[in-house]
Amino acid sequence: MKGIIYAGSLSTLFSFLFTPILIRLLARKGYGQEIRDDGPKSHHTKRGTPTMGGIVFISASTFAYLISHLISGVALSASALLVIGLMCGLGLVGFLDDWLKISRKQSLGLKAREKLLGQAIIAAGFGVLGLHFRDSYGLTPISTHLSTVRETSLVIGTAAAIIWIIFLVLGTSNGVNLTDGLDGLASGAAILAFLAFILIGVWEFKQSCALGQVSQCYEVRDPLDIAVLAAALAGACAGFLWWNASPARIFMGDVGSLALGGAISGIGIVLRTEMLLALLGGLFVIITLSVIIQTGFFKISGGKRVFKMAPLQHHFELLGWGEVTIVIRFWIIAGLSVAAGLGLFYGQWVVSQ
Repeated sequence: MKGIIYAGSLSTLFSFLFTPILIRLLARKGYGQEIRDDGPKSHHTKRGTPTMGGIVFISASTFAYLISHLISGVALSASALLVIGLMCGLGLVGFLDDWLKISRKQSLGLKAREKLLGQAIIAAGFGVLGLHFRDSYGLTPISTHLSTVRETSLVIGTAAAIIWIIFLVLGTSNGVNLTDGLDGLASGAAILAFLAFILIGVWEFKQSCALGQVSQCYEVRDPLDIAVLAAALAGACAGFLWWNASPARIFMGDVGSLALGGAISGIGIVLRTEMLLALLGGLFVIITLSVIIQTGFFKISGGKRVFKMAPLQHHFELLGWGEVTIVIRFWIIAGLSVAAGLGLFYGQWVVSQ
């Protein structure tokens, strides 16, 4: 349990201290954010703000996780290392996208199919590797059983499991990417999701079949170590949010948003709470749906729109809502979604007793 405190506090400190250093470095190099010309006009004042800040919380969370294990003397787990690999892999795809935008001096980076292909390859690698590395109880980081709020008895097979994982990773990473449109919005919502995963990981550890529990125990490979990683990620996002809150001095960029989405989906998968991702990441789902609805209706209606602009946060900007107001209210929605997810998780366990 001490690992959770070590990882969370160290990552917060690292992220808080090193983000301003990265801000100065990026500003000196001229690596600033390019703004879409068709976006809200108020965003044009943000042009040139240093981007690619996701490098900080990827590094801070990884280092804090490793150092916490060095301090506690606990061995690293395959599950956490795979999630870190997924996060870093998707962060690399995002970094390439950000770098192309900066080097070209425009808001277009990788082509959509190139970005999706890169994400899919990383997700597939995560899925394939996750089906290996059995522990002494025969558990692997990823299961071929479909999971909802916990693992079910429904076996979907290796190929279907990998395809399902690709879908979850792509959906979550792009959902976070779409949400990252206002100062602090995505990082604040991600903190809430990671805090929920800390509670879930600790609970699954306490009710683990490996500890001799017999009634409705959880067969999860490394739940406590995943809670340690979730604490590191929550802390890293908190330290970054200090500088990313409005008016943001740095943006996370695609390197950050894709990495965060990968970490959220990866943790949900290894904790066997795949369907619960829709609630724990409820804000990301809502914003993604707004884009799907807008695009679909635009095509079938011959150019009409449901929202003034998608993603949804920009619709409210064009209605005249202030940026801080939108962010706080969307954080409230994210918090309520997380609370509902935790309630459903615990409620399932209570009912099954």
